[in-house]
Amino acid sequence: MMAGLFGRRRFKDLSEQEVLALAITSEEDDAQIYRWYAESLRPDYPASASALDEMAGEEDGHRRRLIEMHQKRFGPVIPLIRREHIAGYYTRRPVWLIEKMGVTRIREEAARMEADARDFYVNAAKVCPDGDVRLLLGDLAAAEAEHEDRWNSIEETDVPRDVRSAEDAAAHRQFILTYVQPGLAGLMDGSVSTLAPIFAAAFATGDTWQTFLVGLAASIGAGISMGFTEAASDDGVISGRGSPLLRGITTGVMTTIGGLGHALPYLIPHFWTATIIAFTFVAMELWAIAWVQKHFMQTPFWRATLQVVVGGALVLAAGVLIGQA
Repeated sequence: MMAGLFGRRRFKDLSEQEVLALAITSEEDDAQIYRWYAESLRPDYPASASALDEMAGEEDGHRRRLIEMHQKRFGPVIPLIRREHIAGYYTRRPVWLIEKMGVTRIREEAARMEADARDFYVNAAKVCPDGDVRLLLGDLAAAEAEHEDRWNSIEETDVPRDVRSAEDAAAHRQFILTYVQPGLAGLMDGSVSTLAPIFAAAFATGDTWQTFLVGLAASIGAGISMGFTEAASDDGVISGRGSPLLRGITTGVMTTIGGLGHALPYLIPHFWTATIIAFTFVAMELWAIAWVQKHFMQTPFWRATLQVVVGGALVLAAGVLIGQA
């Protein structure tokens, strides 16, 4: 009932011809998705791209067998039925979303796609009465069940362990350059540079609401400034640092978050309660920065802590002293 209200068919209401048509378009889509992933990986990860090309070829073979069965049973005209027409049918995540997550995420998505296809063929075979159709769908279900193992074997053949390790290392480096470094720079700037204006306003006025407004303005202003600066500083072509838009967004968002961390407590009307909580947030922010430097940048923790704590303490002290002047 609800499926009909939203203009979708229920899978159990499909005819045998419609099940075959759905399987054909699904295989076409999957082959196209694999090829798109392969193209996105080819410049930096040619071995994984080759494995995905092979998977696309497998899907093409399934599609041809399904079309031949449709022609045998129902003729050459195939009704157009896609995943989005069927209520509860498995979906594919947008390729633009998955490809941005790197080679490891694409490999995981390929394995998930094969598992989804296997489940579809198992259910499809149950609703088709014709013996030949059921046999074909059962064979395809078995083929898809083997594809998860097949995907692993393809990776072992086309992407040996040493090549895969090199690709994973390159993907990790790209993640560091595109997200971690810009995000860390933003968090450091937002956490440290906004300390002075926020605490100067707090101790100068003693008004938590006015302090919050100053902190909000400083955080958002710093985020916009840092975001534009990062995006405009390097197009990423030569440095390999990735999309300037992504780096700019990452830097701007993390800068804003860094400033808001010790501005939000001033929504509390009691001055000293808000200030003590803000001090606590400052300590947490500085610890988080030191942890990221150690975990992702291989900076010794004591050195990262010393740099961040000393710098943050000096800026904080400057803000308090100016506010009390």
